[in-house]
Formats: sequence, structure tokens, C-alpha cells
Amino acid sequence: MGRGIRLLRPDRTQLRWEVVDLDSQLPPDHRARLVWAFVQSLDLSAFHARIKARDDLPGRPASDPAVLLAIWLYATLEAIGSARAIERLCRDHAAFRWLAGGVPVNHDMLSAFRRDSGPLLDQLMSRSLTALIAEGLITLEELTIDGTKIRARAGGGSMTGRDRLGRIEAAVTERIGALKAELEQDVGAAERKRLLRGMCAAEDRAGRIARARERLRVLEDEQATRARRDARAAKSVPKVSTADPAVRRMRMPDGAVHPGWNVQVATSCGFVVAIDPTDRRSDNGLAPGLVEQVVRRCARMSRRLLADATAMTMDDIVTLCGRYPGLEIYSPPPGQRGIVTPAGQRNRRSQLRREPDAVKEWRQRMATDEGKAVYQRRKLTEHVHARMKNRGFGRMPVHGITAVRSVCYMHAITQNMWHAHSLRSRAN
Repeated sequence: MGRGIRLLRPDRTQLRWEVVDLDSQLPPDHRARLVWAFVQSLDLSAFHARIKARDDLPGRPASDPAVLLAIWLYATLEAIGSARAIERLCRDHAAFRWLAGGVPVNHDMLSAFRRDSGPLLDQLMSRSLTALIAEGLITLEELTIDGTKIRARAGGGSMTGRDRLGRIEAAVTERIGALKAELEQDVGAAERKRLLRGMCAAEDRAGRIARARERLRVLEDEQATRARRDARAAKSVPKVSTADPAVRRMRMPDGAVHPGWNVQVATSCGFVVAIDPTDRRSDNGLAPGLVEQVVRRCARMSRRLLADATAMTMDDIVTLCGRYPGLEIYSPPPGQRGIVTPAGQRNRRSQLRREPDAVKEWRQRMATDEGKAVYQRRKLTEHVHARMKNRGFGRMPVHGITAVRSVCYMHAITQNMWHAHSLRSRAN
């Protein structure tokens, strides 16, 4: 090193007082401030009602639910789904530290909040949709429903058949027995604590194995039913996940097969107005349930309903048109097999004459250029799916349908919040 050079070298042993103003760490237009403003506009009384810390009861104060909700919404906006990662960010990242505002946050608290808040998030979603309709951002003139496949947290290696499941069950039972025997011995406090942790983990796995066995029995019954209609179905071997018994193997958009969920999404004007995760591989027959959810949330039904051919059956068309008079359904009719013989043509004409009026009107509508043009707008819902998947919706970070439903609500609320902000910004 050359002569005469003066350097400021680090001294990490020096004690320092640091004064940090969290509010000065974020610019005025930072989107963490938007998230907090949105949360402040919500009625969180239902979240407060479940807090046990009260003036006349012992116990430490609870962390503000508004803080936990804001952190999760901002994390969803930033495509972060790990509670442990968020805990670290609340210590190190300016935006997360600003949202926390000094309120204690840890990964257990965040995980429990997301897992247990499904019904409350459901209510928040409905209330926010009501506000957006009143503001005029959602018109519900046109409703689009579509399903999207989401990879489950469970990996492909967790899928197992009856034989392997039996071996795993036997190994877990043996493990629990061995741990019980060790606990009955005179061991030190540290060793007992370790054994109790192992026992808790083993019993948790035993519970998942029991649920997997029940689930496998259901899948085997379904396969037997399909085999009576199609002999080829008997060749497949039902498998169930030992990590998340509720999931099924599904073919993903990229063609690969993974354990996953089929999430049904209803959109209008770029907003998610209904969302429902299912274990069904096909969208067939799921449309009426999603429409009922839209009516429950928005208190009315759209005039036009756009759906893919796989999602709308003839029975669905009859049911929905009977339940909602004036509803126009836009869904492409299924392709017809080539008819060669005159007898086949006569049979086909006879079937068409006997169809319900709702189906006849639907066929006439979809035969026109106007009907086909309206149906082309169905692809706009893919934009909403893409935005959600860019925020981490492509793979679930949780196990179990209850927690998965909470994650779906969180993504739907985040999508609606940000899309409303974008529309207001353009208007201004």
C-alpha cells in the first residue's frame, strides 16, 4: 500500500447510537403506503373479536391484525409466500419494517394468521367487492369463469399407492413406539425435550398417514365407478400424497404432471369476484358453484356469462338460465362427430328438437358472429391469472384445503386492490 494514503477503516466494535425514522425510509408514493391505506379503510372488527388480550385479563398485548394483514398483502404483491422470509424482511427491509412499525412479528404468528383467517378474508373480499361496485369500477355486465392449475406444496415423491402407504404407516408406528419407550426411561431434561419434539413430529405424520388412507379409499371407490363405465380406467393405480392427502396429480399448463389444485376463478372488469380451490382435475360442472359464490358476494348476477367449453355442461346451461332469467351464456358448443348415414342425421335432428329452450337459444347465440365475438373476450381473464401467477400464485406455499383457500383469498384481495389503484391512477 502506497505511502501517505489515509483510509477510514471499519471498526465494528465501536458502540453507536442510531436514530431511525421509519417514515423517512419510504418515498411518499411507495406501494407499501398504498397497502397500509387500503388496510386502514377496512373494517377489521372481526379480527379484533378473536383477540383474547383484554383490559381485565392477564397476558401480553396481541400484535395488531391490521399490521399482519398489511404485511401479508404487501408480501403477496412482492411475490413472497414464505413466513420465515417475511420475518427476516421485517428486520432488514425498509418497506416491511415500515409496515410493522415496531410491532413484534415472527413466522409462527404470520403462519397462524394466514392459516386461521380464511373465513375473515372471505368476508373482507366480499366487502371490498361491494365497495368497488359502489365506486363503479366493477359493473358485472360480463362475468368470465375459468380454472387454472396450481402446483401444490406436496412434491411428486410424496405420492404413494396402497402397498407403500402400508410400509410407511408401519415405520411411523414403530417410530412412535420407540420414542415412547425412550421417554419412559430416566433421561435428562434436554434429551426429554428432544424426544418430545420427535414424538410430536411422528404423531403429526401418523395423522397425515391416517388421512391419506381415508383419501385413498375414496380415490379407489371413484376409480371403481369409472371402471364400470370405461374398462381402461381400471389400469390406473390410485395414489395419494402423504404430505397433503387432499391433493391430486394434475396435468399442469406446461404439460407436466404434479400434485396440484384446480382453482376456479371468476373475473369481471379485471377484478376477481369469486375464487375457489378444488381437487377436481376437470372444470366440468363447476360453473354453477362459482356463479353462486358471485351472487353471494355481489348480491346480483351478470347479464353475460363467458365460460370455456370444458366448464359448461348442457345441464349447467339449463340450471343457470332457469335460476337467472335473462342470463346469456357464451360458451362454444362441443364438436360433433361426423354423421355419415341418413339415419344418424335424422337421429341428430330429433335430439336437437327435444333440447330445452335454454340450450336452443344458446346454440343460436353461438352460431352468430356477434356471439363468437363476445366469447373471444373470455381470453381477457388470462391476464388476471398471469398477474396473480407473477405474484407467486403458480405454487401453493401451504398444505391443506383450508390454508390453500386462505392463500387464494389473499391473492384475490391483492389483485383487486392493485387493479383498483391502477384504474384510479389512469383516471387522474
